[in-house]
Amino acid sequence: MAQRCGAAVDSRALLEQRPHLFAAGAIRLANEADALMRKLIAAVEATVALPAYQAAVLARAPRIAHFEPRARGVFFGYDFHLADTTPQLIEINTNAGGGLLNVLLAAAQREGGRDAEQLEDIFLAMFREEWRLQCGDRPLRSVAIVDEDPAGQYLYPEFLLFQALFRRAGLDAVIAAPAELAYRDGALFCGDTRIDLVYNRLTDFMLEEPGNAALRNAYLDGAAVVTPHPRAHALYADKRNLALLCDPPTLCRFGAPETLAECLARCIPATVEVTPDNAEALWRERRHLFFKPIHGYGSKGAYRGEKLTRRVWQEILAGQYVAQDFVPPSRRVLQEAAELKMDFRYYVYAGQPQLVAARLYQGQTTNFRTPQGGFAPVVLENGLAK
Repeated sequence: MAQRCGAAVDSRALLEQRPHLFAAGAIRLANEADALMRKLIAAVEATVALPAYQAAVLARAPRIAHFEPRARGVFFGYDFHLADTTPQLIEINTNAGGGLLNVLLAAAQREGGRDAEQLEDIFLAMFREEWRLQCGDRPLRSVAIVDEDPAGQYLYPEFLLFQALFRRAGLDAVIAAPAELAYRDGALFCGDTRIDLVYNRLTDFMLEEPGNAALRNAYLDGAAVVTPHPRAHALYADKRNLALLCDPPTLCRFGAPETLAECLARCIPATVEVTPDNAEALWRERRHLFFKPIHGYGSKGAYRGEKLTRRVWQEILAGQYVAQDFVPPSRRVLQEAAELKMDFRYYVYAGQPQLVAARLYQGQTTNFRTPQGGFAPVVLENGLAK
């Protein structure tokens, strides 16, 4: 397996170019904590399936989110802090990066459990399933991995890994910026290559920027499978959704069972949207809060309340933010590193966890800039890595 991954990206060169991408060792996770996080993921998935929940969320979403493709969306990321023994779901992302990098890491660490080659096959089958859901038995022939300035992205090596994975499967695979795409004659093209499926790594989640017009039009016309897509982001990753998910009375009105609503409330920190009506109270309580932009990603624009200045507070009030009860991350010391903060990311498809990885860091948020920090493989107490 290490050889298969290494065919695309030499792991030694990868570490030299990005020395803080992979942590110095594995992380052990209690079986009970893993089981509770999986239970919470299932509870979120059951809630999102409720028609009343979807109606409430989509009522405030852009029009493009109302378009419902058959594809589900690849690589949902459920991010947890492990506070004492009760995991807390901090946020959900719909284009979580690092899945295939963690396969590379698992191959190098050889921690046991699920074989890295099997995980590659699971990821590949996920993309084929996205295609099958929308296009039936028609053969999938080509994939474009799309992001703004791909070669300039910190996780660009993962794009290369995916390109190699798709090509080994017999698919024509390209890495492209949106400007390289063209929509003509009812099909999406990159140069002369007709694109069947787009693995969407853009952070313009609603495809609103003018440069994404070709991709947006092909998506809305059903000319290409785009995954993940705007509807998935609206249903899962808009940070305002957390305020609904941690509110039992609202969930019960949506039709959620009381036990499910209580489970979500126990394991999601209290979250509210920042509004002019509650701004004064939130400022007073800021030391116990964490502020996040509603369409944020990669910790950009997120602030620990105790570090807020009046200038930044005015920016928060002028933007669209949520305030979330601050839940401190757990901490680990690996080898002779300083104490590192840690969170857990579950990569999920169609409601099923595929892989869990830890992220270690120092500072306010995950950053991949910490010596001996970065992604770390997770091993359960009984020795089975997931």
